Amino acid sequence: MRTSRLLLLAVLILAIPAASFAQFGVSISIAPPALPVYTQPMVPADGYLWTPGYWGNGDDGYFWVPGTWVMPPQAGLLWTPGYWGWGGDSFAWNGGYWGAEVGFYGGVNYGFGYGGVGYGGGYWNNGAFNYNTTVNNVNVTDIHNVYSKTVINNTTENHVSYNGGTGGITARPTAAEETASHQQHTPPTAMQTQHVKAASTNHALLASVNHGRPAIAATSKPGELTGKGVVAAKEAGAPYKAAATENKAAENKATENKEATENKAAESKAATTRSNENKAAENKAATTHSNENKAAESKAATTRADGSKAAENKAATTRSNENKAAENKAATTRSNENKAAESKAATTRADESKAAESKAATTRSNENKAAESKAATTRSNENKAAESKAATTRSNENKAEKPKAARPPAETKPTAAHAQPAPHPATASHAQAAPRQQTAPRPEAHPEKAPPEKAPGKEQPRQ
Repeated sequence: MRTSRLLLLAVLILAIPAASFAQFGVSISIAPPALPVYTQPMVPADGYLWTPGYWGNGDDGYFWVPGTWVMPPQAGLLWTPGYWGWGGDSFAWNGGYWGAEVGFYGGVNYGFGYGGVGYGGGYWNNGAFNYNTTVNNVNVTDIHNVYSKTVINNTTENHVSYNGGTGGITARPTAAEETASHQQHTPPTAMQTQHVKAASTNHALLASVNHGRPAIAATSKPGELTGKGVVAAKEAGAPYKAAATENKAAENKATENKEATENKAAESKAATTRSNENKAAENKAATTHSNENKAAESKAATTRADGSKAAENKAATTRSNENKAAENKAATTRSNENKAAESKAATTRADESKAAESKAATTRSNENKAAESKAATTRSNENKAAESKAATTRSNENKAEKPKAARPPAETKPTAAHAQPAPHPATASHAQAAPRQQTAPRPEAHPEKAPPEKAPGKEQPRQ
């Protein structure tokens, strides 16, 4: 709870522009402590601008927000610090902002160029910031855009941290500051917001703890509350006089705590009583409901059981009939399919067998025809050869017989030694009937054409 309130306060402090000069929502009747005395840490790098420290406020009172070097949102912008202002019945915080000109910041002399009016710590030139070494801690070896000019403060030299009210600064905005307050402003950067958050959660930065002299008065970079760049306050800006108010606040807080404890105890007792009563009523109601529910559930269960059994029997019968019908239909379908398949297969086999037999018969017929044709051709050739040979033989024999037939019959008997040889028998496969012996025709007497007689003892050559 405390942390959330501090964060809300920090955001609101940084979000309220000085131009509004409006009172902060939380009523704070106690003025903030004086500004502590401290030295400025060295600028970490070229381009950083100084933002002075101030007193913030949270649940535990005022806490110190250390001064720090910050990179501006963009080149050309300057920082206008926030300040506490009296609004007639309480103090309110007016948040700081970035702008082209430095506006009104309550006339508070924060030091280091912020003497109460304007800013004498430097200026922008062609995108580069020029540091006044009179009021700024600058390492001129690393940063060369520097100059030296004495800053004259027109405000009273003190460490008062607020405007208005008892003991506060009485400064009012100048015409130039009024004009600057109506210009376009840019809120604090995210690093500045984190810096306030870190300070609000650091116990050592509470005014009630450090009595206006914080151990972390300034840092070289925002959010870095430890390390080499941290600078402690040399002394408080004024004697710390908030002890009585702090004691009163502590007493008020103790009273609040006591009342809160008593209220919690009463609330706890009442809550316990109510809880017990509620539990008893709930138990009784629960018992009644339980009995009623049991009876209703038992009756409903019986009804459902009877209904379920009847429905199950009916459904079982229906399923049985449906299954039987489906099985019969499936069996009939399978039988028909099997018969059709068998018939188709038988027809296919018969067609295939007929085709094969027809093909085989055609093949055998062709083979037989070819064999018979070949055999017939062979026999015809053999017969023709035999006939030709036989004809030739007969022709030769006939030619030989003709001269013999011309002789007188008494002399035509051949001797055994000169008997004509029997014709060659035909082969078994081509045997033909032997030609009948023809009687040589009797020659007519033609003395003029009679052949010469054979010389005795010599056989005429065969023709």
